[in-house]
Amino acid sequence: MAMAVLTWIVAIPLLGVGTGMRTFTPLAVVSWFAYLGYLPLDDTWMVWLTRLTAVIVLTLLAAGEIFWDKRPGIPDRTSIGPLLARLIVGGLIGGTVAMSLNGSGIEGTLLGIGGALIGAFGGHLVRREIVEKTAGKDWPVALAEDVVTIGFAVVAMGIVTG
Repeated sequence: MAMAVLTWIVAIPLLGVGTGMRTFTPLAVVSWFAYLGYLPLDDTWMVWLTRLTAVIVLTLLAAGEIFWDKRPGIPDRTSIGPLLARLIVGGLIGGTVAMSLNGSGIEGTLLGIGGALIGAFGGHLVRREIVEKTAGKDWPVALAEDVVTIGFAVVAMGIVTG
């Protein structure tokens, strides 16, 4: 019972927060867990996440996003296009995890979207504030944010899979 509660109030929103910070990283982690058999998706329409092709493509997308995030000229995550992508993927992850646990896909979707909003705006503000306070460069802070995002996704999936 405690793990179920943690999944709904911690893990799914945490996956959303990670998605708000990096769109594809949490989805790649979820896909790895599904591929390795830890997340049952066989009876859902998201069964494609269990395929090796999906794991490879999502891992490459996540790695590309991590690389390009440090380049100048990339739009802010709070711009309409990047924000919409984060909300869609956050909802997709939340619904997927909820359905894999025989829970409400709608509730999971809403929790994922809420987490993505927090991650997008909160992550943007925290990153900007740290760079300003340290009068430093953005890339080390962005690299730390990458590590945090991966950590959030792995911890969340650890909670989900027990």
